[in-house]
Amino acid sequence: MIKNQIKAGALLSYLQLGLGSIISILYTPIMLRLLGQSEYGLYNLVASVVGYLGILNFGFGSAYIKYFSGFKVTNDHNSIKKLNGMFVTIFGVIAIISLIAGSTLTLYTKEILGNELTQQESSIAQILMLIMTINIAISFIGIIFTTYITANEKFIFLKLVQIIKVITTPLITLPVLISGYGAIGMVVIATLVNIIIEIINAVYCIKKLNIRFSFKEFDYTLMKQMSLFSSFIFINLIVNQINWNVDRFIIGRFHGTIAVATYSLAAQLNTYYISLSTAVSSVFIPRVNQMISANVSNKEISSLFARVGRVQFFVLSLIFTGLIFFGKSFIYLWAGDDYGSSYIIALLLIIPVTIPLIQNLGIEVQKAKNMHQFRSWTYLFIAIVNIGISIPLVKHYQGVGAAIGTAVSLIIGNVFIMNWHYHKRVGINIVFFTKQIISTIPSLIIPSIFGIILYNYVNLNNPLIFSISAISYLILFCVSTWYIALNPYEKSLIEKPINKILSKIKKI
Repeated sequence: MIKNQIKAGALLSYLQLGLGSIISILYTPIMLRLLGQSEYGLYNLVASVVGYLGILNFGFGSAYIKYFSGFKVTNDHNSIKKLNGMFVTIFGVIAIISLIAGSTLTLYTKEILGNELTQQESSIAQILMLIMTINIAISFIGIIFTTYITANEKFIFLKLVQIIKVITTPLITLPVLISGYGAIGMVVIATLVNIIIEIINAVYCIKKLNIRFSFKEFDYTLMKQMSLFSSFIFINLIVNQINWNVDRFIIGRFHGTIAVATYSLAAQLNTYYISLSTAVSSVFIPRVNQMISANVSNKEISSLFARVGRVQFFVLSLIFTGLIFFGKSFIYLWAGDDYGSSYIIALLLIIPVTIPLIQNLGIEVQKAKNMHQFRSWTYLFIAIVNIGISIPLVKHYQGVGAAIGTAVSLIIGNVFIMNWHYHKRVGINIVFFTKQIISTIPSLIIPSIFGIILYNYVNLNNPLIFSISAISYLILFCVSTWYIALNPYEKSLIEKPINKILSKIKKI
């Protein structure tokens, strides 16, 4: 049953991403034109600042899954109830703190965002900041229910709810934008949808998963253990905010909202790219924690690490090679001439992050083994380096400079330092993993040659030619991967679901 949940969860994750991508492709160009480049940049600038409130969860969500898994293995239901009660209290306090902090940010919006904003932009930014603060406070309250569903490996329900959110949010937002309510209307709708989703998750936990809370005997010893465990995840949260949000803030301070808009479009593509990878690895988080709790060998963990990494690489290699050959024309057709530099920025963000993305299951292995401290300190150092590199580069090269700073820091931290740590300290066989990934490279040769020909000799700015070329590349890539790269196990992951569907169709 659990194995089916994992498989279905992974499939639904990709369905969610597929639907989200299709909807985004259709919705984003309309949204960009309705908002205008300046207001789109303002929205992202404010979001980059409010995003820092997200670090107030201190990484307790990961701590919950770790300790829940331990209690579940021993069937300690009383401790699970205490754990639930503790987390309701913790995130309730965090939600209040976030409201206070966000309200303070709202009062000093002009000073925080800089003098590049007009008076009207500053007024809109204040309203956006207040609504986004309320939204994030509500999300903190909902973390306990989302995390409980994940810890119980109910991925089908979780992903279905997320799919509903992906579909409904733009459908509701679009008429609001058409009516002229702009970025303010957009964040109001996002907040209302978030409230509804959190209520649905809470009802499911109470009615179906029978979640129970105990507020007696607050376990301060456990709280201390979780705080120590989460403190390094907290550092990771700070690092992620620096790597993915500080660029927009720096660009906004020096160059205003239009430069932020160009960078943000590329960052949005990078976010989709990251989501493709985490869609697979996220469903293995409880399994990794259970494996570590059961003291399985490093060989088994390395095997799972490699299997998941290969699947992630197949998906990501299609995307990043496709971006190289079709990205420039795609952005032109999708967003317009104003976002031309987003292509280079997207490449600088996406290609360096590919290696850590196919290894992101290792993050969960480190957490489960309580060995994530090294990663946290390393990433904090690299994030500081990122800021140091990015500020002078942004002054001269705007968004491209920010992307270069981020790319350099990611390569140093993820490709070199973390792989050494995985292999020497965590016990993951990186040599075995690397050989598994390298063995797939030959399958990229034929599609890449085809892509180079298309890029140099075909007018991909024509929508019809672009579509035919992209579909042809997709088919060639899949055929090459199937016959050259996939092993029998990976082929079975595709064949089994297809055979089941076909057998059901035949019975009809």
